Amino acid sequence: MEKTNAVARVILNRPPLNVVDIQTLRALRDAFDSLRNDKSKVIVLSAEGKAFSAGVDIKDHTEDKVGTMMTLLREVFEMLWAFEQPTVAIVQGAAFGGGLELAIGCDFIIASESAQFGQPEIRVGVFPSIACLLLPRLIPWAKALELVLMGESISAQEAYRLGLVNRVVAAAQLETEAKAFVNKLAELSGPVLKLAKRAALVGLGQEWSVDRMQSYAKLERLYLDEMMKLEDTHEGLKAFMEKRKPQWKER
Repeated sequence: MEKTNAVARVILNRPPLNVVDIQTLRALRDAFDSLRNDKSKVIVLSAEGKAFSAGVDIKDHTEDKVGTMMTLLREVFEMLWAFEQPTVAIVQGAAFGGGLELAIGCDFIIASESAQFGQPEIRVGVFPSIACLLLPRLIPWAKALELVLMGESISAQEAYRLGLVNRVVAAAQLETEAKAFVNKLAELSGPVLKLAKRAALVGLGQEWSVDRMQSYAKLERLYLDEMMKLEDTHEGLKAFMEKRKPQWKER
């Protein structure tokens, strides 16, 4: 984590593709928790390396780990959504699965022109819980459903056209352009920024983080109580780890 002037920055750093495992989720939760009462005007989420994040670690979807993983995921987003300050994701390369969910969990996304966005979870027998909650609110329903149900990715330019990202910039200029965007926010009144964000959430029908977390609780139960009991879910996860095509049992 870095703090400069009015900006706090949380940085993903798990080479080579910033795959998010249980340990990384704990680190994210703790980083966000440490900023709970921070005086920074803007919170930034970025990543080292060639990818923002390739998603949540499939190995943490086993029976003995998935409950812990889902609890930590909920805690991470509960803290992210509770920030009164505007939050900005800076995305380069792949933002897949949980990586895309972290990005769209922020208020703004600044993307490299080479960035790719996608929710491939359906191909391994699971659904993306956070994306199912957020994507239908951010982009047209048909496109949100396509991303969730087909597992295909879209380019940064397509994400911009859909309104999913705020800026698409040349890869070499990503850091410079993102800093310029963040600094424009940081030059404004912190208390006014917080109130304006709060007012916009009321307009969206999501007063603070409460409404989103109540909706997410339903998705979490659907994930753990129903989906994780499907034979096809276990077959999909096993096939991915064995690097083969899943043989769906339709149950």
